[in-house]
Amino acid sequence: MSKLVTIFGGSGFVGRYIARRMALEGWRVRVAVRSVNEAMFVRPYGVVGQVEPIFCNIRDDASVAAVTEGADVVVNCVGLLDEAGKNTFDAVHADGAGRIARITSDLNVARMVHISAIGADEKAPSAYGRTKAAGEAAVLAGFPGAVILRPSIIFGPEDTFFNRFASMSRFGPVLPIVGANARFQPVYVDDVAAAATKAVLGEAEAGVYELGGPDVHSFRSLMQKMLGVVRRRRLILNIPFWIARIMAWGFGVGRALSFGLVKGPVTKDQVASLTVDNVVSEGAKGLDAFGIQATSLDAVLPDYLWRFRPSGQYDAIKESAKNLKA
Repeated sequence: MSKLVTIFGGSGFVGRYIARRMALEGWRVRVAVRSVNEAMFVRPYGVVGQVEPIFCNIRDDASVAAVTEGADVVVNCVGLLDEAGKNTFDAVHADGAGRIARITSDLNVARMVHISAIGADEKAPSAYGRTKAAGEAAVLAGFPGAVILRPSIIFGPEDTFFNRFASMSRFGPVLPIVGANARFQPVYVDDVAAAATKAVLGEAEAGVYELGGPDVHSFRSLMQKMLGVVRRRRLILNIPFWIARIMAWGFGVGRALSFGLVKGPVTKDQVASLTVDNVVSEGAKGLDAFGIQATSLDAVLPDYLWRFRPSGQYDAIKESAKNLKA
C-alpha cells in the first residue's frame, strides 16, 4: 500500500503545493483542515481517493491524533498572519505545533516537517516572530528529529503580499507602505514545497533550514518591481513607524468595537515585524542544501499579476497596437 502523509493546513497557500507534489510522488495525502468544504479543491491533485481533506482542530489532542494515526510522515503548515478569536499566535504557532509534534512522536511516525518562518526568534519585536520561535522549540522538544523550514516572504499565484499591493495600486496615485527599507528575500512557493517534499521523502537531514530566493530587495524595491509588472506609475509613500503604530492602534480599536467584522489594513504586530529584516542568515542551510535552484521573482510575477494591469490580459495587445502604422 502507498505511504501516507498527513499535512496539517494542507489546503493553505504552501500546503496545497506540498499536497500536489506528494500526490505526484504516489503517496496518499491526508489534508487536515478546519473547513473540509473549502478544501475540496485538493482532491483532483491525485487519482480518486488519493488526496482527501479531513477535519482537524489543532487545539484538540483527540482531533490531532485521529488525523495522525497511520501516517508515515507528518507536515505542519498551519500558521497565522493575524489573530482571530481562539486562533491566537500562541494557540496556533506554539501550542498547536507542539501538540502535533508530541502526538506525532507518540504514534511513532517516522518523520516530521514543520514550516516556520525567517524571523522566528524569542526576542523578536513581533508576537508573530516570538511564537514562531516558541513553536520551533516545542516541535524539537516533542520530535527532536524534525526538519524545520524557515521561508522568507513567500510569493506565488495565491500570495497575500504581491496580490494585495497590486490590487491597492489600482486606486489612486499613491501606494502607502510601512517599513520601506526593510529587506526581504522572497522565495517561490513551489520551491518551499519542493524542499518540504524532499524532507518528507527522507532526503534531508534533521535541522533548521532558511529558505530565500536568489535576490534580496527592500520593501520599496519590491513595490517598484510589482508596479513595473502591472504597468502602473504610483508614488510609493513610506509611512513612518510612529505614525503606523498610531494607525494600527486605531484600526485595532475599530476591529474590537465591530467584534472583528471590520479589519484594518495593518496591525500593531505587523508594524513591529517590519522593523527587522527578513533575509536568510549568513551560513544558514538553504535551498541549495536540497539541490534546489531558487526561482526569481521576474520568472513568476508576470504570470499572475497581469490581471492588475490597466487593461488586464489585453494590455500587451494594446501596447502592440500603438506601434502599428496606419
